[in-house]
Parts: sequence; structure tokens; C-alpha cells
Amino acid sequence: MKYSIFSVMDHYPERARSVPEYYAQFRRLAEAAERLGYDSVFVAEHHFHEYGAVPNPAVMLTALAQRTQRLRLGPAIATLTYHDPRVVAESYAMLDVLSNGRLTLGTGSGYLRHEFAGFGVAPEEKRQRFDETLMLVRRLLSGERVTHEGRFHRLADVALNVRPVQQPTPPIFVAALAREAAYHIGRQGNRLMAIPYASLAAFEELASFERDYRRGRAEAPGAVRVDDDAIYTFHCHVAASDEEARRLAAAPFDLYVATRLYARRQTYDDVLANGLGLFGSVATVADKVTQLKQWGVKHIALLMDFGLMPEAEVLRSMRQFAEEVAPRVRA
Repeated sequence: MKYSIFSVMDHYPERARSVPEYYAQFRRLAEAAERLGYDSVFVAEHHFHEYGAVPNPAVMLTALAQRTQRLRLGPAIATLTYHDPRVVAESYAMLDVLSNGRLTLGTGSGYLRHEFAGFGVAPEEKRQRFDETLMLVRRLLSGERVTHEGRFHRLADVALNVRPVQQPTPPIFVAALAREAAYHIGRQGNRLMAIPYASLAAFEELASFERDYRRGRAEAPGAVRVDDDAIYTFHCHVAASDEEARRLAAAPFDLYVATRLYARRQTYDDVLANGLGLFGSVATVADKVTQLKQWGVKHIALLMDFGLMPEAEVLRSMRQFAEEVAPRVRA
């Protein structure tokens, strides 16, 4: 299995930590992720509200590229619905070059009402806008010279002047929030990026979610078979015991959910009950990750940095997962 780190970069302007302090903290967490052997670091894109403090993931990830050598880097997700495909392709092509071919491009259509309002985009158009923009971003990243007359975009003989290192394109993932989207993403030949917490009602449902996606992939015309073509994200905190995990993570998790505007309102106890988090002792978390592996999951992203969790506690959890949970799963 591959293990990665993901952060929404949730910000709380009424609290003590400033945006510059948070950026510096997350740079240190990314450096630690590389030392500990994690595969990738992902950051969310959010706009016009403290829901998330990274409006342009390409800028943040380029900064992280200068402080790491091996770690893959990606947005989770780049909200294509709001943006010109030429600018998206240029920005992430540059990131791939500056990181020496370490970009993983997570994409999605967005769901936050205030972001659609801020960009003046009608929410009911989001699926059509996303599909057209993703098609153009993919073609531009591949080096194609594009002429296109579409509903939302018009390109006349356009080609990037900076090509990504990874050919034909960096790996591109598509986010699913709704359970029924898994099959369709696979059927379109796309890679899947999902947050079970937002999509499912219980941990056990992930087995059928994964099967639906794999069924779609198998039916996709000419789909390339790759080993890490689905990434599942879980909130996670590993501690010496289940009780200590509750003491350290319950309040930050509840703060995170309570202030996430449109997020599914589940408390720490709710997530323990439905199983859609990875909280607890090394043994507890390892057992759940082993179950995920048995269901066919090959790559999980861990959301450990949430709700003003102290940096030292995030680092401790990252270390325990890498040094104790992952070896136990392998065994």
C-alpha cells in the first residue's frame, strides 16, 4: 500500500495561529512526511472563506517542491470548474517541471456555494464545465496544439510553452463525493480520488464502492491499467491507546467539522460508530488499514492536520503510522 498526507489547510482567524505560521508549519510537516517515507502530500483548494487557506495549490506545492526531493505533490483537488484550462495547465506543468516530475493532479468540480458565487459560476453548470475543462487540461498537458469551440471555452491554436516532465501527462485523478460517481469515474477511464467520510454511511460500504469503481475501470474503452489508480482519504490520529487518541483528537475533529460550513456534521463519536475515520491505537488503526487492503485499496491519504491539532501531535501521529502501523499492515 501507499500512504500519503492530505490537508484541507483549515484556518481559524479568531484563534492564535496566523496564515504565515500555518504555511510554515505545513512546510515542516511535508519535510517530515518525506523523511518518514510517505508517498505524497496533497493540499485542498479553497476560496473566499477561512474554510481553507490555500486558494492556489500550485503555489503552495511549488514551495514544498523546493524543500523535498522524492515526495509526490498534488492538489486535492484543483477545482477546474472555476478556472481557464490554459492557466490550470500552465500552472501545473510548471509545478511538474520545478518538482522534477512529481505532480499528481487531483481534479474536481467543487461543491461550496460561496465559491461558485465568488467566481460568478452557476452551480447547475458545474458538471458540464468540469468535463470540458478537464478534457482541455489533459490535451494541453499532453503537448497538443488545441483548437476548440465549446460551450464554456474557446481556444484557437493554443499549445503550452512549458511541457510537464511526466509524459504523456502527469497522473490525473477525479474526485467523487457521491457514492454513485465511483462507477462512472472508472467507466470514463479516470482515476478515482474519494473521501469516504463524505460519501458513505459506514466503513463496510467502502468494499462495494471500490468494486463499483473497478467495474467501471474494467469497462472503460482503452483504459490504462495502473496500480495506484484510486486514492481514499481518511481523517486519522494514531496514539498509544484508543483512549489517548480520543483525548488528543476528539476536540480538534469536532472543531474541524463544526466550522466546515457545508461539511457533513459528524462528531468524533459518530465517526467511531460508523468507522469512517482511522482513530486509535496502532493495533486499532492497523486492523482497519489491513481490512482496506483486503478490499483492494492500494493507496490511502491521511488527514492528520485538522482543527488546530498541535504540530507536535500531528508529527507524533505521522511517525507512529509510518513506523508502527504500516509495518504491522505489511506483516
